Parts: sequence; C-alpha cells; structure tokens
Amino acid sequence: MITKEKIILCAENITRSVNIKKDGELILIKGASYCNDLLEEIGLSVLRKGGIPHITSTSDYFEESIWQDEKIKAKTIEKPPLHYLEMIKNIDAYIVIEYPEDPSVRNRAPEEKLDAYQKSIAPLRDILYGFKEEYAPGKKWCYAAWPSKKAAKFYNIDYDTYERFIVDGISVPSEELKKIISNLGKFFDEAKKIYVTDEYGTDFWVSVENRVKILDDGILSDEQIALGDLGGNLPAGEVFFPPNEKQGEGKIFCPITKERYTHKFIKNVELVFKEGKLLLDKVSADNNLDVLIDAFKQREKIDKANNVPEIRTYNVGELGIGCNPLITKPIGYILTDEKINGSVHVAFGFNKSFGGTSISQMHWDFVTAPKVNMTVEYKDGSKKGIMENGKLVDE
Repeated sequence: MITKEKIILCAENITRSVNIKKDGELILIKGASYCNDLLEEIGLSVLRKGGIPHITSTSDYFEESIWQDEKIKAKTIEKPPLHYLEMIKNIDAYIVIEYPEDPSVRNRAPEEKLDAYQKSIAPLRDILYGFKEEYAPGKKWCYAAWPSKKAAKFYNIDYDTYERFIVDGISVPSEELKKIISNLGKFFDEAKKIYVTDEYGTDFWVSVENRVKILDDGILSDEQIALGDLGGNLPAGEVFFPPNEKQGEGKIFCPITKERYTHKFIKNVELVFKEGKLLLDKVSADNNLDVLIDAFKQREKIDKANNVPEIRTYNVGELGIGCNPLITKPIGYILTDEKINGSVHVAFGFNKSFGGTSISQMHWDFVTAPKVNMTVEYKDGSKKGIMENGKLVDE
C-alpha cells in the first residue's frame, strides 16, 4: 500500500515537473479512476502554486467498452473531439498519469478501432507538441507512471518491485538525481559522436555534434523551456540528446519493448539503421514483428496525411542514457526502462520539441540491456571510453 505521505510527495514532484510560473496557469490533469487519490493531490498541489487544475479520469470498464462494444463504430472513434481540442488550446500544461490500470485492455482492441483512435488524436498532438506552426511551441507536459497490481501482472514483475521502480523512482530527491545526472552529463561536453556496443549485438554510433544536451532530473527548467523542451516523464533520470537525424548507423538490440497503442510486447528486437534512418526491412524480433512494422507504417501514413515538411518517421530522434539508481531491469514499460542505470535508448521519429528538427507522430524508444559500453568522440578528435558493462569508468 502506498502511504498518503508518498502520494503527496509524488504529486508535488509531478506538479514541479511542469514549472508553474505565474498565478492562473491552466493545468489539465488526466488519468484513470484507480489513481484518483494521486490525481486529486496533484490538483491540490497545483492550487497551492497558484495554478487552476481541471481533473478528468476514466475507468478500464469505459476504455474496454469503447473497443469491445459493437455499437461503437470506428468511424465515430475516428472523429477528432473538437470540444476537447478547444480546451487543449487554452491550457498551459498537460499532466497525464498513464492508464489503463490493466494495459492488457488494449491487447484485445480491434485493429480498426485502434487505427481510428490514432487518427483522432493526431490533431491533439499537433496542439500539445506544437507540430504545426500556429500551435508552436506547444504546451508544457508531463507523463507519469503509477503502479497497480494489474499492471505488475501484465509486466510480469512482482508488485513490490514495480511499486519501488515507480513510486520510489519518482520520489528520488531532485538534488540527488541532479548530482548523478550532472556527473554523467559532464562526459558529453564538446561531444561529436557517441559509440555504443554490448554483448548482445548492439553496435552503433550517432552524431550529437552541436546538439543540445538535456539533463533530466524531473524538473522542467527555465533553460529547457527557452530551448522549446516543454515536457518529460516521471520517473526521471537520464541524459539525452536530439542527435543529427541523418547521421549514424549500426544495430540496436532491445530485449523487450511494447507498442504504444496495442500494448503488445515485442521481444529481442534487432534494429538496423544507416545514415540515421531505420531500415524497416532489416528489423527482426522473436515475436510480434508485424506489430512493430505496422506501427511505423501507420505513423508514416498519418505523417504524410498531415503534410509534414519532410517525412522523418524512421529517422533517429533521440539518444538517451539512463541513470535512475532505483530502476534496475527492463520490463517493457518505457517510462521505467529508459531510466535504467547502464542502459541506452535510441528513439526514431519526433524530436523537434527538445532541440531537433523532426516532426512525426512516431516516437518509439528502444532500450538496450543495462550493460552497454560507451565511447565518446570529441570535437578535437580525441576519444574517451566512459562506460564499461553498464558502469561509468573512473576518471
């Protein structure tokens, strides 16, 4: 059981993550009924900081009914919720506690309805993330995890460990996390290329030359806002970059990942990219490879329909290095997996909101095992091995 004190502490950290700067900021708080205590504490925290909260939540029953009720048609789901979009236009920040409580609800959803849902929320993402110029730079945002026994069962992890990853992971004092992240981040000053290998076949490089380095301690700083980086995830704990989108090549091995909308697991994924672009025909996996391929093709289709300036669905969008001390193993949940000490993740697709140049409905992070070796090549031509088998090398 999560104590009231921890709920309040997590709510405070989640509220801090959107950096309320002035009285009257409008904050939308969205989640599910299973985490209602947390949603309300976030709302109270927002009020204490002078913001004005609006809380909305649904249940797994409601979500599953959308997918399974034959009287609810895909053509209805596909229609953008214009009344909701108008509210999004007027908010200052968007806080989401991830739902459903039982992620397997999406496993059973008909593909036609999931495709319709993706189309319906594309205009919402245009506003939230400033994909279109009239909405730039977008809204401040935070996506945060919250544990449930149903989700722990879904991720095949004992509940106590799952709760520790999330609740204690969010509760790490920002000062402690800032110290860890700063210690890691200093190795990337004046970096040109980053090389990553591991014993499972990962072997790639990306270019971060003249790209911003972001230290994610869970607090949205004024400096990040100035750069256009308006949001993040909790638990926090990573150093990340928007790499040069048309450079870099190699292979990434990801032991487990989960597709965003179907919530279907894909295991032992190998992804090959060249000149910064994912080679979809060379991707392999132990299961559900068709789910991965279909997801990329579906986002590409939406990107084309949205007339983005250049299709970047398949280009490298992020390189991140996890360093949250309380998260120790991959379970297929990206909000915790990408923060694992000694792991690296590469995302393909969108990165404009944090210093890159790509606009896309796709942003999929693929996380390595937490045992990487990493070498940094600097602008002066020198190289330094900074990580061996997931551990930082002593200076």
